[in-house]
Order: sequence, then C-alpha cells, then structure tokens
Amino acid sequence: MSTLITGIGELTTNDPELGRLTDAALVLVGDRVGWVGPAASAPPADERVDVAGRAVLPGWVDSHAHLVFAGDRTAEFEARMAGQGYAAGGIAVTVGATRAASDDELAANLRRLVGEAVAQGTTTIETKTGYGLTVEDELRSARIAAGAADEVTFLGAHLVPPGADPDEYVALVVGDMLDAVAPHVRWADVFCERGAFDEDRSRAVLEAARARGLGLRVHGNQLGEGPGVRLAVELGAASVDHCTYLSAADVDALAGSDTVATLLPACDLSTRQALAPARALLDAGATVALASNCNPGSSYTTSMAFCVATAVLQMGMTVEEAVTAATLNGAKALRRTDVGRLSPGARADVHVLDAPSTTHLAYRPGVPLTHAVWRAGVRSR
Repeated sequence: MSTLITGIGELTTNDPELGRLTDAALVLVGDRVGWVGPAASAPPADERVDVAGRAVLPGWVDSHAHLVFAGDRTAEFEARMAGQGYAAGGIAVTVGATRAASDDELAANLRRLVGEAVAQGTTTIETKTGYGLTVEDELRSARIAAGAADEVTFLGAHLVPPGADPDEYVALVVGDMLDAVAPHVRWADVFCERGAFDEDRSRAVLEAARARGLGLRVHGNQLGEGPGVRLAVELGAASVDHCTYLSAADVDALAGSDTVATLLPACDLSTRQALAPARALLDAGATVALASNCNPGSSYTTSMAFCVATAVLQMGMTVEEAVTAATLNGAKALRRTDVGRLSPGARADVHVLDAPSTTHLAYRPGVPLTHAVWRAGVRSR
C-alpha cells in the first residue's frame, strides 16, 4: 500500500540534501518513506491525500518521558505554585501509588498517554521505569512499557526508597534488578542529583548497565551544577537530560562530545526554575534536543508543540532549531537514524500542521495545530 501526500506548502525533511521544500509531495510505501520531491513530479500511488498547502514535518521524537505510573500529584503542584520549592523526594508519592496499581491499570494509563501524544504529532516516544524501585515492580514496569513505547529505559536509580540504605539499594539496582529488567529495555538511566544519587553511586549504576550492553542516559544538572554532565560525557552516554544549570566547562564538554543535551522546558516551568541555557549550548556547537519529560510530578504534559513554543519564545531558539531539536535531535538522543527525518528509507512518521509553516508553532502558541498524523505509515488522525 502506497500513499501520496501532495499539496504540501512547506516540507521540513531534516535531510541535509533535501532541505526544506515548498510545493512538495512525498510517497509513503508501507511503513517507510519511498519518495520526496516537487509535487509536480510526484509518482502515482495507491492513495492520494492533498493537504492543501499545509506544512508537513517529521513526527515529534519525544526522547524523555515517565509514563508507567499511577496516582496524582496535584497537591504538590499547587504547593509549588504557592512558592514551595521542588525536591526529588516527591517521586516517592508516585512510587507508592504505582506499586499499589494493577498491571492493567498501569498499562491503560500508559496507552492513554501514548495516544494523547500521538494525537499531537508524537510518533516516537521513550519511557522509563523508575516508579517501582523493587525488583518485581521495576520488572513489570519494563514489561508494560515495552508494550506501548518505542524505547524503554531502566531507571531503577530514580530515588533511594525511603528507609533504604543508599549503598545497599545501589547494590540491588546493579545486581538483581538489572538482571531482571535487562532483557526488556535498551537503555539505563540514573538521577545524578542531590537528594537522589551522588557521583560515585551514579557511576556504579551506569558502568554496570554498560557492562550488560545497555545504552546510557543521565538525568543531570537539574537542581544545580553537579557531576551529571561530566559523568555522561565521560561514559559516552547518548544523552544527559535537564541541563538546567551548566558551568562553562559543562557546555564545552557537551559541545566536544556526541552526548546530546536534552532540555525539558515544561519541567523547568512547572518547577519554577530557570530555563536551560539553550542558546549557550547551540552557540558552542552542542547538539540540543527537546523532550516533554511527561510525568505526574514535575511535567505533566505530552505536548511537544508546547515545548517547541517555549523554546522559541523564552529560550532564544529559532523555530528551525526548536523543530530540529524536537525531531532529528530527539532521534540522535535515542541513537536512531530511521526517525526524525522525512527522506527515502526513513520510517513513515508524518505530522501535518493546520498551518502553512512550522513558524506557526510559536506564532500561535497553545493553539492545537495537528491536522493529521501517520505513524509508521498508518494514519492515526
């Protein structure tokens, strides 16, 4: 089955040779992009869809989310809005609710959130474990996540459970817990932050995961400057996420590495912290991605468009930089070359805006602009 999408007013390909095209078309063949070029030269296909001058771009690649959870933290959010500071310990509230939930309840909530994201143009989504913190609960979180997400990350090192000895808990994470979840995940992550895991314990988790063949990710530099960025770069992590507080050395380290700086602006806003220094990272030559960090405590949104608009309006990024960060660079943060672009051979992930250009994502903030979505060649909206 092939589908010709024609009448594209502006086509963002993220392909260095194709660039951005006007009056364009593309052909989807099965779950792949088969052809891209001028609308007048488009080959025939089984089905034809005319998008009447609308903008088309790759589906969003959300490379950081926490979608396997139960419960609600509205009270915590209200307290922050009233002036209370954010602390990592709030995670324990979600841990309790998640442990108490059934598999069916967790899976249903995950499907709901993934569906919500896809309806807004997200076609590749990563999610983490991390609200179980026992071998049994982390294992079931990994299994449930694998049923709906494109990428699954082990985050047993999200928080030391209340009352547990930190060193004993790290031993559990790198031992029985890692053994249990490794067959079900591609990545491992650690919350390298005060109130969570210090540098030595974070290193132990990451090195054990790497020895098991997992790719590495790091939560780092969210609450202040610290070792997260340096550790991620040293160990060759695919990404270090948050990057809210960076020293000049951190910026230089990221610019000189293949580690992607994944910024989470919705989280920064929800925790009333400074927004990450996107402009300094970009000007230094670092690769910057944007992600939702959807979770019930500090960033309860699946809207990548909101993240893009915030990056443009408040973080000094251009529209092109922000769209690239939320598509192609999100794919780089997942070490994926098949998503985040629209060129022959890429996965057929297409996002059609009800607008003539991607500029409208920031020009009309808060307006739902998703007109149509194809995910792996299947139209979902």
